[in-house]
Amino acid sequence: MAFIDSDNILTLLGQQVVPGESVTINFNLAKLYTTSSVEIPVIVERAKEPGPVILITSGIHGDEINGVEIVRQLISKNINKPKKGTIVCIPVLNIFGFLDMKRVFPDGRDLNRVFPGNPRGSLASRFAYQFVKKILPIADYCLDFHTGGASRFNAAQIRIDPQNQETARFAKVFNAPFTLHSKIIPKSYRATCDRLGIPVLLFEGGKSKVSDKEIARSGVEGTIRFLHHLEMLGTDIVVPPVHIPSVLVESTQWLRANYSGLLHVKVVCGELIEKGQHIATITDPYGKFRYPVSATYKGYVINVNEASLVYQGDAIFNISTDKTNGKEEAEEEI
Repeated sequence: MAFIDSDNILTLLGQQVVPGESVTINFNLAKLYTTSSVEIPVIVERAKEPGPVILITSGIHGDEINGVEIVRQLISKNINKPKKGTIVCIPVLNIFGFLDMKRVFPDGRDLNRVFPGNPRGSLASRFAYQFVKKILPIADYCLDFHTGGASRFNAAQIRIDPQNQETARFAKVFNAPFTLHSKIIPKSYRATCDRLGIPVLLFEGGKSKVSDKEIARSGVEGTIRFLHHLEMLGTDIVVPPVHIPSVLVESTQWLRANYSGLLHVKVVCGELIEKGQHIATITDPYGKFRYPVSATYKGYVINVNEASLVYQGDAIFNISTDKTNGKEEAEEEI
């Protein structure tokens, strides 16, 4: 188990970490077919002054590079060295998927659908169980970084439960370009944090297998603001100013392709589009067919399908809506 005793000594994965100490502890995940151990580095930075414990994770899905890059920058720029409390960084949770550039575990399971895990379940479920039992209990707050799946590019955003006032307040502090109201999915990491009473901010941005500088910048700057709010930020780190408040999105709607063919996108993710605006064109490969795609209402483009080819019915844009228009809430894409 993970805990901090009355002398402010942290015990994590069987190792004691005293105030002011910096350590990397290897979390033994499993063994390869060759019997070689698979270990996940858990990077712990402790200040001498007591304070909150922040758990920062990414790579729950192995092909989500942007999240890994954000946590890497937090470490390389010493942002993870607090002036009080403790910051624990795990840049890659799903090391198997990261090595193969795949979303899932070798057993085909999505790690973010098997929490809190089972000690006698699949490989992914067993890992989730060990993580929840041995690491998560120490956290006072969690930051979890994700990326859009497949070829879908997400605008930089924080996803929160609209019923949770504390995370709503933290989302304003983080100030990603967008803040989305998002239902908590059963058996997700976020659901487990919620059940344990641990506030969690879930960041989404970019698309899988691609590192995007602007998405990484948004994630890093938001984390700096969050640590500053908790009075944990080191004195040599500059707090990025807030020029534009985060846009609150209460609901979204997918716009789907009416035809199959080559997709030519005409807008950028995050753009505010007008009703009737030409936002994409679908063509056939032979130069005989050309179908313009127009916006059916005004809203922000939250997600763009950047695939070159689409089938009829494929989701191509996720656009913010006004709830009074009666649009159904968007499906969860994490």
